[in-house]
Amino acid sequence: MKKYPIELGTLLFTMVEPNKGHEVEYNRWYERDHFYGGVLVGAYSFAGDRFVSTRDLKALRYPTDSPMTPDPMSGSYLAIYWVLKGHHDDWNRWSVDTVKNLHATGRMFAERTHIHTQLYDNQWSMTRTETTTNIELALDRGYPGIIVNVGELNEGVTHAQMSEWMQNNWAPRAFASSWGPDVFNYSTLLPLLDDAPPDVPRVPKADQRFMQIHFVDHDPAAEWDNGYAKFGADLESSGLAKHLWTSPFKNTVFGTDTYTDELW
Repeated sequence: MKKYPIELGTLLFTMVEPNKGHEVEYNRWYERDHFYGGVLVGAYSFAGDRFVSTRDLKALRYPTDSPMTPDPMSGSYLAIYWVLKGHHDDWNRWSVDTVKNLHATGRMFAERTHIHTQLYDNQWSMTRTETTTNIELALDRGYPGIIVNVGELNEGVTHAQMSEWMQNNWAPRAFASSWGPDVFNYSTLLPLLDDAPPDVPRVPKADQRFMQIHFVDHDPAAEWDNGYAKFGADLESSGLAKHLWTSPFKNTVFGTDTYTDELW
């Protein structure tokens, strides 16, 4: 088959900060209940994974003044989920109703703060080679790390123009390097439902925002100064967008409390 029916449509990106002193409790609640009960038991959710930005990785985040986080040390844990293309509305309604029910039945965790929890519409993806893992399988492969890049289009610039620059300028150079990604995607913000939980912050200029999730087959901090440390300058030199945030994350180790003592 040249085109498979399992295609990424919506992605849920939820970055959360546990309150200090509750790191282990939060980690266990999330992976033993909420990771599944809040998303993966629902229809059309077909993949998910968890990531963590430890203090050494947070030190690489930039810029320090970013709308993505109140400060570089916030936003330790990240969960990402894939939702089947063509089923956003059904899934979104189920998701909001489910979270409300989890609140009502005491299955939520109060000692944490939503830093950036939003829905994104997958626009396209690129792979290093034709045989590289595609975006639909990226969360299941267990890549050791990811790098998240966020930007905001300049006035009058379209996502098509930004995509053309990424595909024809930045991506070929990155794929040819040793620090570049194996696969990455480009997505745009989707509006939350009006009755979505109020503790989830809304995003200004949502129609100008874009996010890229870059999956790497090596330590996400490797060759940082040669690679992703320059992404912001590369992006802004294009004249198409403002760089809002770049951050590395590594995979959590399910079923363990690994990294809970390395967050700050």
